[in-house]
Amino acid sequence: MVKVLIATDKPFAPVAVKGIREIVEEQGYELVLLEKYTSPQELIAAVADVDAMIVRSDKVTREVIEAAKKLKIVVRAGAGYDNIDLVACTSRDVVVMNTPGQNANAVAELAFGLMVYMARNFYNGKSGSELKGKKIGVHAYGNVGQNVGRIARGFGMEVYAFDPYMTDEQIKLAGAIPLHSVEELYATCHYVSLHIPATPDTKKSINRDLLQRMPTGAVLVNTARKEVIDEEGLARLMEERPDFSYITDVAPDSDLFKKFEGRYYATPKKMGAQTEEANVNAGLAAARQIVNFIKKGDKRFQVN
Repeated sequence: MVKVLIATDKPFAPVAVKGIREIVEEQGYELVLLEKYTSPQELIAAVADVDAMIVRSDKVTREVIEAAKKLKIVVRAGAGYDNIDLVACTSRDVVVMNTPGQNANAVAELAFGLMVYMARNFYNGKSGSELKGKKIGVHAYGNVGQNVGRIARGFGMEVYAFDPYMTDEQIKLAGAIPLHSVEELYATCHYVSLHIPATPDTKKSINRDLLQRMPTGAVLVNTARKEVIDEEGLARLMEERPDFSYITDVAPDSDLFKKFEGRYYATPKKMGAQTEEANVNAGLAAARQIVNFIKKGDKRFQVN
């Protein structure tokens, strides 16, 4: 019998687990749960005899993969997958997938929640500013970025986008004005919303030299990954430019930024996908992808 493990330090909502169970057990597979575990050893022990695994932000390390002798597929219920050792998985012929688009609206709504919170001075009763008429640049115009663009148009913002993997026509059809370099994007826009993955090419790519191009009153919004920011460079820029603000949900080095009161805010933990709807959507998508892979060899969302 095929055994599917849900390994979640931060568990899915009960309704999502119920839906995953229905999809898995309908195929005659067995579903097992490892929730709220406290050590990597618990995960290593749990994978010993499983064929498939669904994770969220859980660390799927080489040690985990080496312990999972029967493992054929890991699905990250979400978009980012830098928590999974792709090299180790590939060396063991383990397919890795993500579930693109399933939490895109949730992340986009959080980005705007952060922007409104900053624009209205953290609701401290003092006069703030409006988003209407401001230029917003979307750095990477995929599933999340396009949802940001959709919401921004509703606010009456001018939407610009840079994505090297899309044509101008594709960006226009998705409702944004295409720009042709990151330098042009940052120089043009009052707000920039980041949606790039953490890769060897992007890590620390959002640096002081790039950010200093932004106009007066600039706001950087990061609901992507901590690693893409050169935090030391950003902190130095914020010291030099009292007009520059940073809002994020990726737990930056608070010692660097806590002195910028009124211009900096970070959520207590990464929570872009923390809605019941996104939770359910990503979990069910992960279960269906596992079934399609095992039954049909479908590798449509493979990332390794």
